[in-house]
Amino acid sequence: MLDTDETTALDNLIPLRVTDLKEYEYCPRVVFYNTVMPVERKTTLKMERGKDEEFRLDALEKRRSLKRYELASGKRSFHVWLESKRLGLTGKLDLLISSPRGYFPVDFKYSQSRPHRNYAFQLAGYALLVEEAFGAKVETGFIYLLPAQEVVAVEVTPRLKEEAVERLAAIRDMIKDGILPPPTPFRNRCEDCEFRNYCGDVF
Repeated sequence: MLDTDETTALDNLIPLRVTDLKEYEYCPRVVFYNTVMPVERKTTLKMERGKDEEFRLDALEKRRSLKRYELASGKRSFHVWLESKRLGLTGKLDLLISSPRGYFPVDFKYSQSRPHRNYAFQLAGYALLVEEAFGAKVETGFIYLLPAQEVVAVEVTPRLKEEAVERLAAIRDMIKDGILPPPTPFRNRCEDCEFRNYCGDVF
């Protein structure tokens, strides 16, 4: 049972979303602009296409076997809302597969390239939430790449989960300090960013 100090600490956690893990790894300023200094977001063509593809995929996935996930059987649950007061974390998982082999989070991504590290962190966040919600260990998740409809297995290691928790702490420190963090060193990420107009030191 938690004592009073522990309960107060949990209540004082700045609430975060699983997508904050992905965005912070991609560029810390995205999370800053979403939390510390909320600004108007510009919807990109990629974002719109992603929504359309996910809507279409929902219908297709319900009729398909689990062979592409290398699972013989299992139950699919779409758009699963997950929450952890202990982590101060919430998220809506695109797809959760529960099978005799365990629980497998699946995240849909509209991308032409292989999954990057920021996607792995988002999957780790979902894995942590699934573990807490269902009392089961999650060791593998999947990234479903659209529009190619390719499934990529991602090993969710204990170290990856630890790093995800460490990043949650770093994000909260950034929010508390309220100081604009450095931009991503990968300038190609800035080209299509919906916040590019607010980074005067980059453009």
